[in-house]
Amino acid sequence: MPNVVVIGAQWGDEGKGKIVDWLSAKADIIARFQGGHNAGHTLVVNNITYKLKLLPSGIVRKNKISIIGNGVVIDPWALLDEIKQIEKLGIKITNKNLFIAENAILILPLHRDLDGIREDSKNTDKIGTTRRGIGPAYEDKIGRRGIRVMDLGNKANLSKKIDIILFHHNSIRKGLKKPLVNKKKLMEDLGKISSKILKFSKPVWKKIDEFKKKNKTIVFEGAQGALLDIDHGTYPFVTSSNTVAGAASAGTGCGFDTINYVLSIVKAYTTRVGEGPFPTELKNEVGNKIGRKGKEFGTVTNRKRRCGWFDAVLVKQSCTISGTNGIALTKIDVLDDFEELYICVAYKLNGKKIDYLPSSLQDQLKVRPIYKRFDGWMESTQGVKKWKDLPKKAQKYINFIKNYCGVKISSISTSPKREDTILLVNPFKK
Repeated sequence: MPNVVVIGAQWGDEGKGKIVDWLSAKADIIARFQGGHNAGHTLVVNNITYKLKLLPSGIVRKNKISIIGNGVVIDPWALLDEIKQIEKLGIKITNKNLFIAENAILILPLHRDLDGIREDSKNTDKIGTTRRGIGPAYEDKIGRRGIRVMDLGNKANLSKKIDIILFHHNSIRKGLKKPLVNKKKLMEDLGKISSKILKFSKPVWKKIDEFKKKNKTIVFEGAQGALLDIDHGTYPFVTSSNTVAGAASAGTGCGFDTINYVLSIVKAYTTRVGEGPFPTELKNEVGNKIGRKGKEFGTVTNRKRRCGWFDAVLVKQSCTISGTNGIALTKIDVLDDFEELYICVAYKLNGKKIDYLPSSLQDQLKVRPIYKRFDGWMESTQGVKKWKDLPKKAQKYINFIKNYCGVKISSISTSPKREDTILLVNPFKK
């Protein structure tokens, strides 16, 4: 069966967790390929709610292998705490069902500190990060001073690497008149958890190759959304990794031929957390109503999400960049009692009509949406499991999205529950 990459096609929070969990029923392996514990996935299974941050969504299923790839930055303390919380809900996690890439970068307390220092500084623009150290950890990775999972296994080598990373961070701290990092304490703290992390450590690229040769089915799970991609998102108001489908290969160490299908998760309206451009944002009661009905608060931060009408321009752009084969549309039920709905079909910039979001931040902030109006269906779609049972006006809304974006709608989610999903195209069938 084909291997599937699952990404978000907006600014994240599209409902990837539920879809990956639903897909994992047919898969053998679920691999997370980028991001950190700044992105949360909420699953509702048998009336139990699981809030996942670093653990792949497949971890809640028996007889599945979950992988945290090398493209992920890992806060080891946050991961161990998450494992403890999930195990309290009856899920057993061992080195048989969870693999961590030995070459994945670790997030240290000094990364969280630097994240907060920057966000609080009066000399820098606020990006709206989650202050969890994701960006600084990726910076150290690119700067070739990062601490990797495998480094925890050699105390002498770890000590040398800590010296290198502290030379950089303590120089910054000294300049900002902040307390310097205590190496001894950092080494002791890492020593206490090293064996707990190392037991999951594996050469993930090799494991995936073995699975591939055995014809195992893999779901590659992304975090955040394509519009937060470090290259293709609303820069600089983005995350610190590549979130588009192409990152699945680099973030796990597998060849392009391993990936057969790209599934983009798309919410039936648009939301965004943090700062940055948002052309269809509704700063009024309509936006507030969408937020209330959609329960738009972050899984990780509990921050209120900004809400707006569906932006088809952005979704089409994201799907093009990721080579999307199918769209999984979520939260259609949130729009059930709106008398009228709008979809953005173009922008106006400096008096001209354009059909894409430009790369310039200044232009992104200036674009104005051009809308197409739709009648609301004013009927409940919650829990609907068949296309024919959807209201005709809801079908019209969905079909417009399909035709505008030029991508098939593979499934439609009508509630947070796993079973409330309309399957139109099975991504596992060639």
